[in-house]
Amino acid sequence: MSKKQNGSHRHDDVLVTDPDLPAVAVDAQQAEAEDRRWTPARIALWVGIALLGAIAWTMLAIVRGETVNAVWFVFAAVCTYLIAYRFYSKFIERNLLKPDDRRATPAEYKADGKDYAATDRRVLYGHHFAAIAGAGPLVGPVLAAQMGYLPGTLWIIIGVIFAGAVQDYLVMFFSMRRGGRSLGQMAREELGVIGGTAALIATLAIMIIIVAILALVVVNALGESPWGVFSVSMTIPIALFMGVYLRFLRPGRVTEVSLIGFALLLLAIIGGGWISETAWGVELFTLDRITIAWGIIIYGFIAAILPVWLLLAPRDYLSTFMKIGTIVMLAVAIVITRPEISVPAITPYATSGTGPVVAGTLFPFLFVTIACGALSGFHALIASGTTPKMIEKERQTRFIGYGGMLMESFVAIMALVAALSIDRGIYFAMNSSAAATGGTIEGAVAFVNGLGLTGVNLTQEALSTMASNVGEESIVSRTGGAPTLAVGIAQIMQGVFGGSGMMAFWYHFAIMFEALFILTAVDAGTRVARFMLQDSIGNFVPRFRDTSWRAGAWICTAIMVAGWGAILIMGVTDPLGGINTLFPLFGIANQLLAAIALAVCMAICAKKGLFRFLWIPALPLAFASVVTITASFQKIFSSTPAIGYWAQHTAFKNALAAGEESFGTATTVAAMEAVVRNTFIQGTLSIFFVVLAIIVILTAILATIRAYRHGGGKENEDAAVPSRTFAPAGLIASPAEKELEAQWAALEPGKRPARTGH
Repeated sequence: MSKKQNGSHRHDDVLVTDPDLPAVAVDAQQAEAEDRRWTPARIALWVGIALLGAIAWTMLAIVRGETVNAVWFVFAAVCTYLIAYRFYSKFIERNLLKPDDRRATPAEYKADGKDYAATDRRVLYGHHFAAIAGAGPLVGPVLAAQMGYLPGTLWIIIGVIFAGAVQDYLVMFFSMRRGGRSLGQMAREELGVIGGTAALIATLAIMIIIVAILALVVVNALGESPWGVFSVSMTIPIALFMGVYLRFLRPGRVTEVSLIGFALLLLAIIGGGWISETAWGVELFTLDRITIAWGIIIYGFIAAILPVWLLLAPRDYLSTFMKIGTIVMLAVAIVITRPEISVPAITPYATSGTGPVVAGTLFPFLFVTIACGALSGFHALIASGTTPKMIEKERQTRFIGYGGMLMESFVAIMALVAALSIDRGIYFAMNSSAAATGGTIEGAVAFVNGLGLTGVNLTQEALSTMASNVGEESIVSRTGGAPTLAVGIAQIMQGVFGGSGMMAFWYHFAIMFEALFILTAVDAGTRVARFMLQDSIGNFVPRFRDTSWRAGAWICTAIMVAGWGAILIMGVTDPLGGINTLFPLFGIANQLLAAIALAVCMAICAKKGLFRFLWIPALPLAFASVVTITASFQKIFSSTPAIGYWAQHTAFKNALAAGEESFGTATTVAAMEAVVRNTFIQGTLSIFFVVLAIIVILTAILATIRAYRHGGGKENEDAAVPSRTFAPAGLIASPAEKELEAQWAALEPGKRPARTGH
């Protein structure tokens, strides 16, 4: 077993680097010394961070006054993330993964300029963050806010440190070591035929559901909104321009092109405001939801077959600017305005499970409602899809994998604070279904005041004033989380910039920000789905494995787009507003996928013989498995129609059989038939997903036990290839890295190895 434990030294003899080139990696001892050098200033800084974090957590979790200041959420999150990144992710790097920068990454030894393209770590961080941060971190926390502020905050922050960021980091590293293979393919190699086949089918099916629901949120945000449609459409030509600019006009000028892109993006938002006030603009850009859905389907196909450098990478980088910029701006605004939050730490809905926004009790439903932001299986598909094919150096995986997920978690915390900061009465009026409120201001006021919540007294005036402030006809029953978040952001931002007269601008800015967020996940998701399908078909028709084969790529893209497109259209035409019924399925499917990814990681670590550190993937795997299997069983077997798909299915079916013309939330026979059809599809998918996930988890446990008995197992990593390039590992280069960068910069252009990416 000792032979296995020293995995990082196995390739020392193989990796002879080119003597004519400077070093391709910082000397290991030098890097370690730099890392462990604790100056008094450094010690004081970390003590300060720890103290501030401790005070913030005390205020949130222990003091819990009548109201709590939103500032403490920002401080608790940021301090905890910094400590986790500096110490826990470093612990994982040192003991479990042991990256070696002398090894070439697939972006170097498989470079093809299309899918395998070595990309600057900062651009790649942007691409990866943009691809993983879809609708989840925006929508989930808003819906879960009905249970109180504390459960969501604890799960988002603690969940990301020990589960979400760990999964992203491990999957990315293991995929990179295997030439950028997809999660399903890694499962097939590590878990054998049964577990591997179950994982392949599950990842493909879940991917289709996830992309469809992400697209559905965009359709709901852009429906009948000429401002939003114009601004979001303009991001495509801007990204194409940036791609060409970086590739041909000014190669390597990342900062320059970013500033140009950012200025153009602001112009697109302001221009959208102007255009939405002209008659021709309103006529041209006011589209119904089905038209927008078809537009997204066509866009998804084209975006997935173009070269990465042309649309995907610059587009993601552009939206990352917007995303991180908006979230940081929101955090600063919260620190300046310090809004007081009157929501209780834990509300009665957490235990009763009868909340009007999401049905079900805190355990297990909080953990599947807030998926992205704490733990998300979708990320494992991106971390084993596009990103590992673009990494320049092995040590960058910590910054991109672990660091990227922490940033997404911060987005979720900001979304939670924005939802908590608006009046509770308005929150429930916006997030309760139209069937409950009747879709009218009078109905909403009667419904919300009838909930019997202490301190909540909603008036018609409050609702109509808020609607006119944000420039909307009505804000009643604007479900799906995105409009609530936009109102929260608008309310916080107007306290710093422009007062209530600017609320309409901030509201539409936030809607644009959310749509950008999600569209990026749609195009990256489609590309990853294409890789997965090519990998799967490649088991039978080897030609499909070749990602540069055009026909194969086009066929697989078309199949995957048709899959998610069909579910998107089903959701758009659903009489109950597809998001309400599909979101719980999205949450459960997403977390089952996370359990599958962590199970594969555990099996890989066991085969490496790393049993002392096996708890790193095993703990989050155990938690994710218990939560999601419990939630799935409740969705399948619960006799409460609000929770169980089959209970709802039977109730509506019986009502139709009894000849009733309307029932529960459905007001027409057509709507009742749609509920019967949709609950049948969702109930069947719930059973299908949970069975596949249980098979994968069991085969992973068996593979782990087998490896333990034999002191390790067969490793499936690609053979090590010596690297011929150098790049720093983190956001800011260390002194030793700067020294090496200078040596590489001094090389004659003829000697410098050619690069394929940006």
